Amino acid sequence: MVISEKVRKALNDQLNREIYSSYLYLSMATYFDAEGFKGFAHWMKKQAQEELTHAMKFYEYIYDRGGRVELEAIEKPPSNWNGIKDAFEAALKHEEFVTQSIYNILELASEEKDHATVSFLKWFVDEQVEEEDQVREILDLLEKANGQMSVIFQLDRYLGQRE
Repeated sequence: MVISEKVRKALNDQLNREIYSSYLYLSMATYFDAEGFKGFAHWMKKQAQEELTHAMKFYEYIYDRGGRVELEAIEKPPSNWNGIKDAFEAALKHEEFVTQSIYNILELASEEKDHATVSFLKWFVDEQVEEEDQVREILDLLEKANGQMSVIFQLDRYLGQRE
């Protein structure tokens, strides 16, 4: 069965959101690099790569279902934040937006009785739980650091080890 136009458009929009997510995290990496936090920058670069992987999953799936991908202009992301915590709060807010977007596509696919897309999206539902949890964990550690630079530098070093 070929994918419906409504579902194809929703998946294509999500593909473009995933590319924007990568762009946003790369912008956060540049912010952290400029501030001298190489570990936070490394973590964000890895996150940017992961988001491109997500975009490619949508890309391949659309073609697997007989659809066509349409790449849209990618909005310029912010480039400055009011500190480390502010950047990670923005990352969490963005991940929550992405989660809701995936839920919306899942609802549409269910309404369209597109069981293959429902199955495809389940991986993303689980992935979003992990994505939000990782950012919340970092925010929790930043909160506990309470501005103590020695603890923040340790966290920076720890996040620089992300593979």
